Amino acid sequence: MKNITIISAFIIAISFGQAFGQMVPEPRATEVWGKEPVKVTPGENGSPPSDAIILDHSAWESIDGGENKWDNQDGVMTIKPGSKDIRTKKSFGDVQLHVEWRIPELGPEFKDQDRGNSGVYLQQFYEVQVLDSYTNKTYNNGQAGSLYKQYIPLVNATKPAMEWQTYDIIYTAPHFGKNGTVISPARMTVLHNGVLIQNNVSLLGPTVYIGAPAYEPHGNLPIYLQDHNHKVSYRNIWVREL
Repeated sequence: MKNITIISAFIIAISFGQAFGQMVPEPRATEVWGKEPVKVTPGENGSPPSDAIILDHSAWESIDGGENKWDNQDGVMTIKPGSKDIRTKKSFGDVQLHVEWRIPELGPEFKDQDRGNSGVYLQQFYEVQVLDSYTNKTYNNGQAGSLYKQYIPLVNATKPAMEWQTYDIIYTAPHFGKNGTVISPARMTVLHNGVLIQNNVSLLGPTVYIGAPAYEPHGNLPIYLQDHNHKVSYRNIWVREL
């Protein structure tokens, strides 16, 4: 009955409009033509989409500007402890980033932050934590999937060590005014193993270990992977510029 009343009211409104010479909008008035989205072929069975930039071993360099010293075997990069962080040779702003990572098997003496620690940094400064958080207790804003020391993941979607895990990250870069003020902060959405764990959160500033984060103006910057003295492995990393 309610739906019939709404439809009747709509017909009456149109009739009045026609009676007084008012134009009734055509459906095509709100149709948009001539802005056809670019076609992208989705990846199948874990492969990247057709417009992705593949970040294999050759796409990275040491943070000191030298060659990438991480081990590379069959498309898998593994941290060589003490070889330093690596960064992409290309700089990025807004991106969709796909990363697959694996924690090594470790004894019970390794715990808290000393258990498969690494990190994925967007624009050099903003970290998504990598850690064995399957049954490992640590501070909540430092576990796997946290935006380190800023946002606790919504849920713990961590798999056991030696199983491959995925991060799918949508990242919006911060924007700054001419005087260095923050016009809009960095934002991040993260899916861990297909589960939403960070929902378009607004970052407070760069990742810091001690103290409060504070923004400093910057433009496009590399993506970093952290060497935290654990043999964490990475594979099938790709990025789409947004």
